[in-house]
Amino acid sequence: MAKLNLDRQESEFLNSTIAHWEKENLVDTEQAARLRESYDVKGFDWMRLAKYSIWVALFCGAIAIGSFIVDDAVVNWIKNLYDTPDIVISLLSAVAAVGLFYLGRRREKQHPEQVFTNEATIFLGVFFTACCIAYLGKTFDHGSGHYSVLFLVSVIVYAFLAYRMQSRLIWLFALVSLGSWFGTETGYQTNWAFYFLGMNYPLRFVAFGLLLVGACHLLKNKKWFNYFWDLTYVIGMLYLFMSLWLLSIFGNYGSLESWWQIKQISLFYWGIISAVVAGLFLLYGLKQKDVIAREFGITFLIISLYTKYFEYFWESTNKTIFFAILALSFWLVGRKAEKIWNVKLNG
Repeated sequence: MAKLNLDRQESEFLNSTIAHWEKENLVDTEQAARLRESYDVKGFDWMRLAKYSIWVALFCGAIAIGSFIVDDAVVNWIKNLYDTPDIVISLLSAVAAVGLFYLGRRREKQHPEQVFTNEATIFLGVFFTACCIAYLGKTFDHGSGHYSVLFLVSVIVYAFLAYRMQSRLIWLFALVSLGSWFGTETGYQTNWAFYFLGMNYPLRFVAFGLLLVGACHLLKNKKWFNYFWDLTYVIGMLYLFMSLWLLSIFGNYGSLESWWQIKQISLFYWGIISAVVAGLFLLYGLKQKDVIAREFGITFLIISLYTKYFEYFWESTNKTIFFAILALSFWLVGRKAEKIWNVKLNG
């Protein structure tokens, strides 16, 4: 029988699970021994190395392209190409994007085990799609400055491609583009003023995050949306809680100049609102067994509490006492988490 090849964390989890089953007489000693012999611990996590190596390769490739462009000879060559029509660059980018998407789709069928290489190919396709849309926008731009329309076009294109190719990576870019469209469109509608309907940018994105999370719950049972539901839910929660966290720091102030003139203690109510929302999501997650809501709730509740601790006590507290209190609080949190883990493991 072929053995499973697990990393250390997975093997430790299985060991503790089998030990629990054995203790509760769910399996006998002989069965437990056979289960333990059915897997080996990896000597090295090659999958993780592959993932990081490919992303580093993309990052280094971007740097290489940037360095190439900065070179004097290349700069002069680019200057000679300056008169190239935007529509031509857009079409060439479109051809490159189509080719990369086709290659990525083909590789997914022929080499499904090469997950990260396939994702990198699709990522390059997304990049050229963005170039295509950007230069298409420049082609038809009449100086209106309404470039949020380009983000909206990106949302439609990425959403269509994600649905057709069943790609969560492309869907992620659709959600990012949706947030970018919302931010730039509200800015354009107010002529780039500090407020939109009395809201600064963090408060706007609190509303945006709530809408996205609400849409997830409305579409939860839709079959066509199942593949993208969890990713959309996570991104919606990120928009919501990151905006709440920023709101607890900056309040509903539109500029840094006005924010610098107030005392941080005057924004305490935004911190309370942020903590209450996190607490409500935590309770909802515990009651409904919603792991995403529970994890976001507890994580940002802790972040909110520690943010306020730094804001209110950093300057007024002796640094030895400050970090001693911080260390004690983290130790208490760790002990409590350990007890909860042990209860779940042994219960």
